[in-house]
Amino acid sequence: MQFYPIILYLFFGVMPSLAWLFYYLQKDLHPEPKRMIIKVFTYGALGTVPLFFIQIGLMRMVTAAGMPAVLTSLATWFLVVALTEELLKYLVVRFSVLNSADLDEPLDIMLYMVVAALGFAAAENVLYLFSPVAMAATFGVAVAEAVKISLVRFLGATFLHTLCSAMVGYFLALATLRPARGRLLVLFGLLVATGLHGLYNFSIMTLGSPWNLLLPIGILAVLAWFMVYDFDEIKKIKSICKL
Repeated sequence: MQFYPIILYLFFGVMPSLAWLFYYLQKDLHPEPKRMIIKVFTYGALGTVPLFFIQIGLMRMVTAAGMPAVLTSLATWFLVVALTEELLKYLVVRFSVLNSADLDEPLDIMLYMVVAALGFAAAENVLYLFSPVAMAATFGVAVAEAVKISLVRFLGATFLHTLCSAMVGYFLALATLRPARGRLLVLFGLLVATGLHGLYNFSIMTLGSPWNLLLPIGILAVLAWFMVYDFDEIKKIKSICKL
């Protein structure tokens, strides 16, 4: 295999995440330390390695269970994929951010959840690009394929990861402010994010036209609306409460 596809994997795989990262960081009126942004982004990316093996193991268990095709598909997209990925992104922030002295306002939690998601999505995008680009016959074809896949994932999978993590971050932020109900709030956030993430994947991979397009678009639209609302709500809280 020629060397240039590797450069394409890295560039077009990481660019969607960097573009969204720049956008979200502009919304933070009190910028976070760059070292923390890099740290959380990197942890999110590195988390794809153990998760890959966990998902393989879970997939084998699901397949061995001998369930009907529909149940196998549901278990795959909701449990093996969506639940493990949302849980991983939450754990990155839970153990690398929540006890940090750099965390000084509730909005930071949502932001770091998004950063972890973007790190995860960057690594996922690179891996996703690897196969189709590697098979490209010429440099021009490789670039065209990389641009197409990168754009689709920028508007789809990468955006979905940020929105789901932002939702988890909202409930995690509320949990730090309402410790008596903290576990329930975090659990609720994870379940909602997992449900919408799983439904997005299930609809794209399983349903026929036009639902395999309309339903994912609807999910992204609903999540985007909630994210804007959540950001506004957390901004109100941060004005009267410091962590």
